[in-house]
Amino acid sequence: MKIIGILGSPHGWKGSTAILLKELARGAEESGTDVTLFSLNECEVKPCSGCDACHKTGACIIKDDFPRILAALETADGIVLASPNYIFNVSAQLKALLDRCCGPIHLQSMSGKYGAAVVTSGGPGSAEIETYLLRVMRSLGCWTVGSVGCLGAQLQQPKTGMEHLAAAAELGRQLATAIRAQQKYPEQEAERQAFFQRMKELVCWRRDEWPHEFQFWIKHGRL
Repeated sequence: MKIIGILGSPHGWKGSTAILLKELARGAEESGTDVTLFSLNECEVKPCSGCDACHKTGACIIKDDFPRILAALETADGIVLASPNYIFNVSAQLKALLDRCCGPIHLQSMSGKYGAAVVTSGGPGSAEIETYLLRVMRSLGCWTVGSVGCLGAQLQQPKTGMEHLAAAAELGRQLATAIRAQQKYPEQEAERQAFFQRMKELVCWRRDEWPHEFQFWIKHGRL
């Protein structure tokens, strides 16, 4: 089993988000799962230009590290997205990566994978970012296992820090267990099916303009 974690903090491995993500990774590894972490502050991922090339041909025309990261995500069994809360949203670094995933969302190419989210914040508000990241992963086709979030200052306090680190490690173990058991989440099924149908209708509607995506759906027996 393989989990890929994406760290969206511009502080990289020195920040609070990295501390929480690494603890999740430790819990997953102790449960027998290989974990590979990417830090976007060490990668170049440019914003989406909206050119539609990925929909037409399956390849992005922007030359950067996105294809390498996407290839890792598409071969993973589990995905963890981690970000600080920057003005009620994810970091610019992570948002750029997510916007570049419009092709995989149309293709539902991560269907059946498992996802989790990690968020840290300077003040209240991490919950809405956790909700957003889990929704993004479900839009990619993932089952979402859960999320952890806390104030960065809480990680510096002995008692609260230990509590949040323990929660992150436990989420890592839960993610590994879900992958191993191929767990299903009935409460997510209606949303999952509705979004799948929405992407199916979109790709069929744009079949002449987006031949790659239309052929992908045919090849995988969805049309």
